[in-house]
Amino acid sequence: MPAVGGFDVGTGKAYPGNLTLYVTVTCVVAATGGLIFGYDIGISGGVTSMGPFLKNFFPSVYEKEALDKSTNQYCKFDSETLTLFTSSLYLAALAASLVASKVTRKFGRKLSMLVGGVLFCAGAIINGFAKAVWMLILGRILLGFGIGFANQSVPLYLSEMAPYKYRGALNIGFQLSITIGILVANILNYFFAKIKGGWGWRLSLGGAVVPALIITVGSLVLPDTPNSMIERGQHDEAKIKLIRIRGVDDVEEEFSDLVAASEASKLVEHPWRNLLQRKYRPHLTMAILIPFFQQLTGINVINFYAPVLFKTIGFHDDASLMSAVITGGVLVVATFVSVYGVDKWGRRFLFLEGGAQMIICQIIVATCIGVKFGVDGEPGNLPKWYAAVVVLFICIYVAGFAWSWGPLGWLVPSEIFPLEVRSAAQSVNVSVNMFFTFLIAQVFLNMLCHMKFGLFLFFAFFVFVMSLFIYFFLPETKGIPIEEMSEIWKRHWFWSRYVGADSYNNSLEMTKENHPVKNV
Repeated sequence: MPAVGGFDVGTGKAYPGNLTLYVTVTCVVAATGGLIFGYDIGISGGVTSMGPFLKNFFPSVYEKEALDKSTNQYCKFDSETLTLFTSSLYLAALAASLVASKVTRKFGRKLSMLVGGVLFCAGAIINGFAKAVWMLILGRILLGFGIGFANQSVPLYLSEMAPYKYRGALNIGFQLSITIGILVANILNYFFAKIKGGWGWRLSLGGAVVPALIITVGSLVLPDTPNSMIERGQHDEAKIKLIRIRGVDDVEEEFSDLVAASEASKLVEHPWRNLLQRKYRPHLTMAILIPFFQQLTGINVINFYAPVLFKTIGFHDDASLMSAVITGGVLVVATFVSVYGVDKWGRRFLFLEGGAQMIICQIIVATCIGVKFGVDGEPGNLPKWYAAVVVLFICIYVAGFAWSWGPLGWLVPSEIFPLEVRSAAQSVNVSVNMFFTFLIAQVFLNMLCHMKFGLFLFFAFFVFVMSLFIYFFLPETKGIPIEEMSEIWKRHWFWSRYVGADSYNNSLEMTKENHPVKNV
């Protein structure tokens, strides 16, 4: 009987293997690819709250923020040019992720990581030495290209390298690196903002070279995944690598399944078109809706603009940057909860608990800001204890995100795709994520100006909707080998109507060059 809500899971297949030191170190090194994404998220919000940076590149915003004390607090930072500085990166990442799909499939996951690191490094250098807005935008575009390549390849690499029993915890290393990048960026912003002469923002932006070099060097020493090696015809090397990764000699069953999946994928001439087939409907739906919903949790409102947001609710420059450090620390610590629990409690439990926690906190924050600021944005004398309450509930909200939609928004899509459409589907996942990250970054300050405290209720509504989506439509993927993931769709109460019993019998509906369908 199909499982209602996706609770009935399990394929009955269990590959032998251990969590070896080799695979642990390999996954830790690969996961550092998340540092570049996290560092950028954290650094951009802090830099755009630094007076000298605004004075140099966005003087109209600086004058409104620093000189016009009568300005409505909700609308102080509303500037299309300023938001373009932040959000231009994500359009570039969207475009790069589409190209990265072909690179990842034809040349391997580690080459995509290398390209991502080099491009991000170039963008960081240009931003650190920027003299005009166009240099900032050019640097941001190169940073975006780097993030597009890294975000496309790293989650796939981690899911393919990890033993299925530990896939969740090892894959979440990517999100953990993102949160560490955000925290480090927030700490650096706090201290660099104190540098006399007002040039600390150059160190903040140029400092992105460090995480870029980490992933660049890391990609040079990492082995490729057995899946990728088989995909490129290196069967003997792949089997040797699989034995080393799993720490056991008995890898015949897993290796045979990987080869079968690879042979099936070779019959697919057009993986992008193949994604539109009926049997891939659940995969395509998840590739689109999970990153879409992840951005509509409202987390990037906090990550991008935490210093700006805290200034808006009455903190001064140093206090707002320190508050961003606090939320960044919460993000890192709470992510460890997900690392510990994702393979014990399952993906669905963390999604649903985190969603409930975020909804409650968003409603409370909206109420607190609404009571004090009203609709005119004039808070009067804001007591410290009141601002502290707002920060407390923002931190609880951040914690809920950090052990649910944060890591699982990357983990679940990367582990559910069949090999024949994996690179293309992951590119869809990254592209949707980057597009809505761009959209939120571009319109947030304008939305804050017009929707005011209601903005938090706007995001709370979407968290409610996405929690319902998870409850009814996402089956549990805990403890299922990545090449056996097709079984969960066949048993699901809704998706079973699209993924029939014959859909995955190692054959493909599409033919290649008009030859008959080939069984493998």
